[in-house]
Amino acid sequence: MSPLLIFAAADAGPIGQIAKTFGANVPALIANTISFVLVALVLKKWAIGPIQATLEERRKTIALGLSNAAQAKSELAGAQQKSQELLVATGLQTTRIIEEARVAAAKLTEVEIQRAVTAAADIIAKAKQANEAELNRMRLELRKEVGRLVVAASVQVTGKMLTAEDRQRLAQETQQQFSA
Repeated sequence: MSPLLIFAAADAGPIGQIAKTFGANVPALIANTISFVLVALVLKKWAIGPIQATLEERRKTIALGLSNAAQAKSELAGAQQKSQELLVATGLQTTRIIEEARVAAAKLTEVEIQRAVTAAADIIAKAKQANEAELNRMRLELRKEVGRLVVAASVQVTGKMLTAEDRQRLAQETQQQFSA
């Protein structure tokens, strides 16, 4: 027999006395207990069960989201580290390229300076040659002019006309004196 039936049958005795004192109706109490158990089972099956499943699913979703966030955080840290390394490598490469450009510019400047020096030396040499040629031409002209002046002065001093042979001889003598 069930304990409830024993409780219901025991109208006499201290339990029965307490039940009467508090106005407990055993059949109503049994019906209410059965009703409560049925409602609890129905609620567990159709209300609490789905809510617990939904809460468990949410817990899993939150855990997955947290693990994804942690993974994304670690990937972000790795990406930042790689970008920092790339920036350092790019900085080093840029510095190297700038230094190479400076060296190339210095070499090019040196080559251009050498070309300018060579061109200036050529110009100076050509100017000296032209100057010497002009000086030689002027000396020759001066000799001829001095020879002509000597002949003219001789004609006026001597009062006679010189022959072509005399003029040439005087011109040669004058040129020899200027050459020496």
